[in-house]
Amino acid sequence: MKIHILGICGTFMGGIALLAKQEGHEVSGCDANVYPPMSTQLEEQGITLCEGFEPDDIPEDVDEVVIGNAMSRGNAAVEYVLNNNISYSSGPEWLSKHILKQRWVLAVAGTHGKTTTSSMLAWILQYADLNPGFLIGGIPANFGLSARAGEAPFFVVEADEYDTAFFDKRSKFIHYHPRTAVLNNLEFDHADIFDDLDAIKKQFHHFVRTIPGDGLIIKNGEDDNVSSVLDMGCWSQVAAIHKDHDPAHSDDDWSVGEASEDGRQFEVLLDGKVVTEVNWSLHGAYNRMNALAAIAAAQHAGVPVEVSCEALGEFRGIKRRLEIRGVVSGVTVYDDFAHHPTAIAETLAAMKEVKGEGRVFAVLEPRSNTMRMGVHKESLGASWQQADEICLYQPQGLDWNLDDVVSQSETPAAVYSSTANIIDYLVSRVNEGDHILIMSNGGFEGIHQRMLDALAS
Repeated sequence: MKIHILGICGTFMGGIALLAKQEGHEVSGCDANVYPPMSTQLEEQGITLCEGFEPDDIPEDVDEVVIGNAMSRGNAAVEYVLNNNISYSSGPEWLSKHILKQRWVLAVAGTHGKTTTSSMLAWILQYADLNPGFLIGGIPANFGLSARAGEAPFFVVEADEYDTAFFDKRSKFIHYHPRTAVLNNLEFDHADIFDDLDAIKKQFHHFVRTIPGDGLIIKNGEDDNVSSVLDMGCWSQVAAIHKDHDPAHSDDDWSVGEASEDGRQFEVLLDGKVVTEVNWSLHGAYNRMNALAAIAAAQHAGVPVEVSCEALGEFRGIKRRLEIRGVVSGVTVYDDFAHHPTAIAETLAAMKEVKGEGRVFAVLEPRSNTMRMGVHKESLGASWQQADEICLYQPQGLDWNLDDVVSQSETPAAVYSSTANIIDYLVSRVNEGDHILIMSNGGFEGIHQRMLDALAS
């Protein structure tokens, strides 16, 4: 099959391209911004890339055009496909028909932790010699790529609730039909496509409806929103994960037992009894919950708990998830994807396990569509109170003024319109042993490397 992908350089659509190529299809694609690392990853696989959305770049003998959810009516390539009656599909639909069919799908859904939990789960299955396929919205360090076809039966997919395409407004995960599903948590997000939390819950319940009766749902037992989704109707087996054990938990529930002060060791409990322990390099209560979800999902696929915990001991993390970008003169610079108040708070809580005597200087770019709309404005200030100082970047086009939040912050906070000024200020403030935590879901003008270069000079 010859396919052409519109919007090929996004993480998800780039993953579709890699899977299609590995399955023997002839793949080309285009995007508005063709640049590394995705462009490099695709070109190394022999995939032809074009800048822009010109109809002439679509092969005349194309069998199918796969259209990313960033595409909309009025786009020249989209209009050409429709006017010429060319067969087309969305990325999730193509994935379902050509890759996931007849596979044991393990899907990880939730507002937070999808990429990390999916990466953990894929690595556990790999460590157990099951050679899974996967499609993840990030790059797990253990694999060095975001997608691969793998071998039957297992396939791990990050199950996103964002809409599918301009012609299919259902959440992406409706297409995946998992046998094992993780519901990590549920909060209001994606205000650009969802009117309220109930609208997201409805999509999550559509997802629940696709899971077979002998399938397994692993739910966050601490999350009332997840519970309310299952209260709408549940026809599958359910296991819950908890931050700590409570005698009221059911016999099938997992929980975190004793954990070391730095988070590098913790006990895994099932039905309140210690099964084994994890010794690893990650930090934070949220990562321990992610690990429990991955362990429970892997057990459903036949992997013993002890093997899963051994695998996590060799788990190397994910790019842009509390990733250390460098250390200069004893100052550590981190890159983190956090762009929601809950994620910001959890990331800063994890920093407490690693900061030692040093201070944490947080840098935040409110870049997501929801953040730019000001939806989380009221809860944003409380999310950074565990930092010693916070530098906020006010990008052009933000629909609200960050000064309104800063004025109510108990933690010293300041707003900047220039990343250069942020760098200058922090270089003048930090000492050996301090930490600079940069949080954004975008490139943030390359501030991470610029910060390291400035510290070095």
